[in-house]
Amino acid sequence: MSSPLYKITFLGNPLPGTSVQSAKTHLAAFLKASPATVDALFSGRQVALKRNLTRKDAERYLQQLRDSGIDVHLEEERSIPPAESHQQADESPYAPPRVNVGGPLPDYGELKVLSLRGRIGRVRYLAWTFVLVLLALPALFVAGIFMGVSEGLGWVAMIAAGATFMLVSVQIGVQRLHDLGWSGWLWLLNLVPVVNSVFPLLMAVIPGNREANRYGPPPPPNSGAVKLLAWMWIVMLLVAAVAGSLLGYLDPRPAA
Repeated sequence: MSSPLYKITFLGNPLPGTSVQSAKTHLAAFLKASPATVDALFSGRQVALKRNLTRKDAERYLQQLRDSGIDVHLEEERSIPPAESHQQADESPYAPPRVNVGGPLPDYGELKVLSLRGRIGRVRYLAWTFVLVLLALPALFVAGIFMGVSEGLGWVAMIAAGATFMLVSVQIGVQRLHDLGWSGWLWLLNLVPVVNSVFPLLMAVIPGNREANRYGPPPPPNSGAVKLLAWMWIVMLLVAAVAGSLLGYLDPRPAA
């Protein structure tokens, strides 16, 4: 006898205490569906969101959706012969709709460096930042060469290199915030005096959500290369901090 399969049924409304807009946002991320498709699901009627799930997967999806404020419940699938299924569909226009919105939620999200969507964990955040810095150094060196040839051309190259570095840095930072379940707009706190001395550290050390959140599935596991690059960046930052402290201590110039 085969193991029973289950379906996740949405009851058409958010759980008490959750706004409709918040529930729609979470459900769109979970199903990877368009806002128009999700709007149609909030009709107050029951809709089967996921079908033919194992008990383990069904319970996992159920918990994720309820944690997001979406009113769903678990039902065991009932096998219906095709002829009977068509007959019921013809005879019962008021039956709950059966929709298949998107495929099964993937275990891991897709990685895209140049994107404001998706999620990356703290280790990958450190590794990507380190690679970004390594790429920025030769770009600034070339800009310096241009500066020696033509000051105007040098400034253009310098601004282009700086703007590119900042753009990619923002995209990486936003994905890290998404992994925490936070809005990407919080990246702007890096520009606030005093706060910008603490907030980058929080982004680097706070672990992300283990399960899917409103920004998508969790990022894939870190490879050995990603872990190595992250540790290299940490070591380089520590060496730079120690070297800066020693230079300040050994500076023979009297304090002003």
